[in-house]
Formats: sequence, C-alpha cells, structure tokens
Amino acid sequence: MSASEAANPALKEIFNAERLQHIATQMSAVYPAFNAKGFLEQANSGLAELSVMQRLARVSECLHAVLPLDYEDSLEVLRALAPRLNSGFVSMCLPHYVASYGGHAFDASLDALEYFTAFGSSEFAIRHFLRSDLERTLERMHDWALDDNPHVRRLASEGSRPRLPWSFRLEPIQANPNLAAGILDTLKADDSLYVRKSVANHLNDITKVHPEWVLDTVEGWSLDNKHSAWIARHALRSLIKQGNPRALTVIGAGNKAEVELLEVKVAPAEVQLGETITLSFTVKSTVPETQRLVIDYAIDYVKANGGTSAKVFKLKTLELTGYALEGVRRSQQIKDFTTRKHHRGRHEVRVMVNGEVLGGSAFVIA
Repeated sequence: MSASEAANPALKEIFNAERLQHIATQMSAVYPAFNAKGFLEQANSGLAELSVMQRLARVSECLHAVLPLDYEDSLEVLRALAPRLNSGFVSMCLPHYVASYGGHAFDASLDALEYFTAFGSSEFAIRHFLRSDLERTLERMHDWALDDNPHVRRLASEGSRPRLPWSFRLEPIQANPNLAAGILDTLKADDSLYVRKSVANHLNDITKVHPEWVLDTVEGWSLDNKHSAWIARHALRSLIKQGNPRALTVIGAGNKAEVELLEVKVAPAEVQLGETITLSFTVKSTVPETQRLVIDYAIDYVKANGGTSAKVFKLKTLELTGYALEGVRRSQQIKDFTTRKHHRGRHEVRVMVNGEVLGGSAFVIA
C-alpha cells in the first residue's frame, strides 16, 4: 500500500464498481462490439484486495483481454474513449495500456502517450520507454518540451524525473542528469505553473545525488525572470532546509542573519499523540539594513531505539527592515504517518535563520 493510500484509504475507490461500469458504458459507446460483461466480470474479480495502482493496472489488463483488435486499432478505440472518462486519474489506465502492450510500436505508442497525457498524465507510462530505449525516447521528449500544450511540456520534465513518486527510478538519468538537461533548460522560464512545478521537482530530485550540478545549473540562469526564479526557489527547497550556503545565496538569503530570537517556546510543553504543539518566537533585527531571512525549524524526533532523527520544516521567508521586530508562530499536530511514527520522550526543536541555528525549545510526548 502506498503512503497516500494509507493516509486516505478511500483513494483506491477511484476504481470502484460504479467507475468500472462507467468505463464499460463509455467503451460500448465508442465501440459497440465491446464485451462489457466480460470486462466487468474480470475487472471486479478480487477488486477489494487491490491497491489503487493495482486497480489501474487491472483496468488496462481487462481492456486488453476483451478487445479483439490489433494494437493500432485498439489505440484508435482508446483515443475515442479518453475524452469520455469522468476522472483524470482513471484516464491513466490508457497510458498504462500503451506501456504494457505497445513496446513493439514505438512511434505509435509515443504518439498515443502524447495524446493521452492531456486527459490525465502519461508520466508513469513513458518511463517504460525510457528504460527500454533511452536515447530515442529522450529525443522525442525534447520535442515535447517545445509543444504548445502545457500537458505535453510537463510530460517531458515529469516523465524524465529521476525519482518520480510511485514509479521506479531512472538510474541512467539519476547517475547523469545531463541526459535530460536540455528538457529542463527549455522549460526553465515556462509560463505554466503546472510545468514549472514539474521542472522544480525534477531538479529537487537531482539534489539528492548531485546537489552541485543543480546549483551550477540554476546559478547559470537569469533569475531576473520571475518564472525562472520561482523554479530555482522550489528546486532548491531541500538544500535550503539543509542550510546550504549556495542555495541560500541563490534566493538572496546567503548572508549571515543579523538578528536575535526572543522568547522561543513550544506550548504545551507536554502532549499526547494527536494533540497540537505551537512554536512561537520573535525575530529582532540588530542592524539598520533590511535583511532577507529564510526561517525554518527542525524537530529531533525520538526513535524507537531512543536515538533521534531530525526533520526540517519550512516556516517563513521575510524581508525584515532595520531594527524591526516580527512575531512568528506555527502550530503542528503530533500524529503518526506511514513515513513517521512518534515515540515517547523529549523532542528538541531548533529554529534556523539563513541556515544557522539561533534558538530552540523542546516538548515531551508523554
């Protein structure tokens, strides 16, 4: 089960019996000979035990099982189906079909992925073609980066992300980010927020292995362009949380913060699981000049073995005028996630300004 499904068990109900009936009905509308009964019998079998991604795959598999057409003719039927589906996520079963059954027809399959991505996303499916024929697929994706449709441009950057969630890693691109660098350069000032988020996430993926490569890349951009500046800021978010000096300099917060933190406290001092803590403090400027400040905080979570593991959270970015005071406050519920379990003990909280720890407090989980 994915983390998202654990947090939201109803997610897999995107593919429930009612939705399967919808797919069958729409397929019958575009292809009257469609075996709706056979499709529904196979698709509904054991459905309750399947995760959301397994259900998505099941739909693709069952469509293939009952369509008595060759691959190219099946694509024509699925192209007609795509605009009739009532969920963007559900439409991702169509790119899955291409990835599963279209490896022998490269050009027709990539044409289909380009078409289907506007209805949901082909980001998972394209990775199978990158894995089997990296050079030729990247060549096509470079063309997609120039497309008029933002969904297609996003596919170029999102599909080539080294560490796309819910998918396998693209080891060659993770090892050598230059392979997809041309795509990112083409999109570095894209006017679509949808595309810019993808470019930033792609670059943030790369910072996990090649932080200096990403820093060299964004430092070479003209950050007077507001779209490029937005991408750089979000691409460097992990490095900024780590207090990386170069990353902080890129966003204009590379100087030492000339401030004091007053009355740093966490309340209440003791909580039970499920309750909320509030971190509060005042930032006081000690110089007459205006300063750009990036303020984060870290919690040293107690582990089951008694050790600790730090997690950094974004808090605030601000322009603090000379000798000014600014209050900062953030509340956070202490609850378990699939990626983080809480344990009893004292949890240290550290406040960082421009990458430097300037104050702290603590709370206890009883």
